[in-house]
Amino acid sequence: MSSNFHIRKVAVLGAGVMGAQIAAHLVNANVPTILFDLPAKEGDPNGIVNKALDGLKKLEPSPLASPARLNFITAANYDQHLDKLRDCDLVIEAIAERMDWKSELYHKVAPYLGEQTIFASNTSGLSINQLAQAFPEILRHRFCGIHFFNPPRYMHLVELIPCAQTEASLLDQLETFLVSGLGKGVVRAKDTPNFIANRIGTFSLLATLHHADRLGLSFDTVDALTGSYLGRPKSATFRTLDVVGLDTFAHVVDTMRDNLHDDPWHAYFAVPDWLNGLIEQGALGQKSRRGVYQKVGKEIHVLDLHTKAYRLSAGKVDDTVKELLRQRDWAAKLEGLRNSAHPQAQFVWSVFRDVFHYCGVHLPRIADNARDLDLGMRWGFGWHSGPFETWQAAGWQKVLGWINEERAAGKTMSAAELPHWAQDAARTGVHSAQGSYSPALGIDQPRSVLPVYRRQEFPDRLLGEAAVYGVTIFENESVRMWHGSDDIAILSFNSKMHIIGDEVLDGILRAVDEAEANWRGLIIWQTEPPFSAGANLLQLMQVVQPPSEDAGMFDKLKQAANRVKYTVAGGGGLSQVLNAATGNVPHVESVVAKFQQVTKRIKYAQVPVVSAVDGLALGGGCEIIMHSARVVATLESYIGLVEVGVGILPAGGGSKEAALRAAQEAKGGDLFPFLKRYFQNIAMGEVFKSAELAREMGYLRAGDRIVMNHFELLHVAKNELRALTATDYRPPLPPTQIPVAGRTGTATLQAAMINMLEGGFISAHDYKVGCAVADTLCGGDVEAGSLVDEQWLLELERKHFLALLATDKTQERIDYMLKNGKPLRN
Repeated sequence: MSSNFHIRKVAVLGAGVMGAQIAAHLVNANVPTILFDLPAKEGDPNGIVNKALDGLKKLEPSPLASPARLNFITAANYDQHLDKLRDCDLVIEAIAERMDWKSELYHKVAPYLGEQTIFASNTSGLSINQLAQAFPEILRHRFCGIHFFNPPRYMHLVELIPCAQTEASLLDQLETFLVSGLGKGVVRAKDTPNFIANRIGTFSLLATLHHADRLGLSFDTVDALTGSYLGRPKSATFRTLDVVGLDTFAHVVDTMRDNLHDDPWHAYFAVPDWLNGLIEQGALGQKSRRGVYQKVGKEIHVLDLHTKAYRLSAGKVDDTVKELLRQRDWAAKLEGLRNSAHPQAQFVWSVFRDVFHYCGVHLPRIADNARDLDLGMRWGFGWHSGPFETWQAAGWQKVLGWINEERAAGKTMSAAELPHWAQDAARTGVHSAQGSYSPALGIDQPRSVLPVYRRQEFPDRLLGEAAVYGVTIFENESVRMWHGSDDIAILSFNSKMHIIGDEVLDGILRAVDEAEANWRGLIIWQTEPPFSAGANLLQLMQVVQPPSEDAGMFDKLKQAANRVKYTVAGGGGLSQVLNAATGNVPHVESVVAKFQQVTKRIKYAQVPVVSAVDGLALGGGCEIIMHSARVVATLESYIGLVEVGVGILPAGGGSKEAALRAAQEAKGGDLFPFLKRYFQNIAMGEVFKSAELAREMGYLRAGDRIVMNHFELLHVAKNELRALTATDYRPPLPPTQIPVAGRTGTATLQAAMINMLEGGFISAHDYKVGCAVADTLCGGDVEAGSLVDEQWLLELERKHFLALLATDKTQERIDYMLKNGKPLRN
């Protein structure tokens, strides 16, 4: 196989839930994909696939980074299009978990595979070696398992499982594609039923079912206990089962029961009667709108096993147990739970104990090392810490003693003895700076040395692995500027959710000065997402609504706003407002002006400032990236100018930049269609739920980069910065002639909003905010086609920001957001 083997086109066999979503994620990564299924019995032979593609548009969260990506999936069927497989470098089989069906399909497609085509099964638990028997022996070296987790776009884990004949170099190439091309975390699993994550995850669910029944806990109480308190997804246990599908869970349990007869926990590999009853009724969970839970109007109801009927969900955690669960120290938390007599505490401890026990006994059988098991659970099931990490954090020997004591007393689900490696008296854990323990090798096994992992300067680390974020250049409570072993400076925010307050703005200004003086360039990158949730609203309100001695300031601002006609056409609108008011009003203006100064400083710095974005980049965070020389964003970046949600408008240069980009996109033609798009996005406070959508809407530019794997983000950002400085870097020249739509454009936008106001779709204050946005984007009270500069637009931003801030409705919105974390419609 060529050392430069590229996966240029992929075929997915099976247009069911997983197959269609795998195809969607492949085209998210710019990989043209053919989606196959059986020919429809009537009408269009591709009808089954086309129906599946239509279904992708309706799913939430969306499997597609953009609806436009759907155009890169080609519909096909097995009767007419098998010849198309010859052009595919990878074929992924994703049909139902039936060995006979899969074998039949393999016999059918094998003659059509290209000479170097990799063929992989997306089975969640069937034997890869047994599946390989359906392939001609000459092709088995190109066969393996490739298990995506649902939903494929969002779940980081992919398990890669070789058969006995799989070519080692093929696995390396496939892992490289999965990691860098699709953005996945790859764990190589042994060919055992359900592999790693489903094996441990399913046992954890079975242990939860067992102990909930033993202690008489309701489903909603179990979910209240097993969600965020344990570092698990909010869907916890039974809501997760509804999302996965009760029938799917039952199938996975059946796989364990039918294939793991010698497992010491085999007696528990069965689903309870009540769950089988729901499946028989067709109550399969979310996909059938009824399972353990069902939605009744706006209320969530849960099945009550005592009455066999649904009731309002109201699961509560006992206050004493809640205090134990809130402890950050795992040793204190588990000891407190174990020593408590409360059934809820005993439930949580019992589940942890039995999962530890199961993992300790089975690690040598199912994984090469403890790292693969823990990362499998983190990436595949959304656990904050893997089972071994938790055990190690709580004190290996202490927990070991508890397990042995309760095993001897008959309290554990199995009497199986932990292996010698786990009982070693010198053992303090399984993860260290040198690697993670491998029972087969008897050592701490280092991480993979595949070249693709050199792109991850800071991979997802486990307990015992420290991340050293370079050498500090300067640091305070708000920001840290640092560097690695190169000539590129990095700025990271220290604020919660990386919100942008006065001190962060000062830090950015200092960092740009330092970068210009001593460094090749500056990257704004956070060591943990999000990039930034926006401006510090609390700090802003403390300025706007100061202590009682300055309580009249806000009224003064309102009075000034009422007295002065808001227009910069005469050249002094904003300054007149500020001169007419007293108190802290000038300081409010200075905060806004400083934000504008910062974004201008970023844009016109003498060295490139690159924003490396992962997660939220909202409001002020979006304004920072819009002014950067280059943006490198992960696909799962959620970007938007959302200020209208709190009754203000983007005033850190965001509105100005939107008007400028609309003019640039119009290229001298009709400006209004481009301007209208930016207006709608800002006025509706749209958040674009992928970097691809943000680029389509203009918040990212064509030259900005989208990265699939967020652990590669810093690496790509550095390379982009180096590319910018490969020649003599020069910042853009400030535009002096920006065409604007003027009062005609404003009037057109206002007319559309009046219709929405009269129809009850927006409130009077929404209309007021929208008018401010329209006036700013259209350049104020000037003739259509007038030419303005950036400063003109910045003045408009600040003017309207202050005017809106002076209203009771905006104050109420900001206050409500700070108290409740969600917008107020007033």
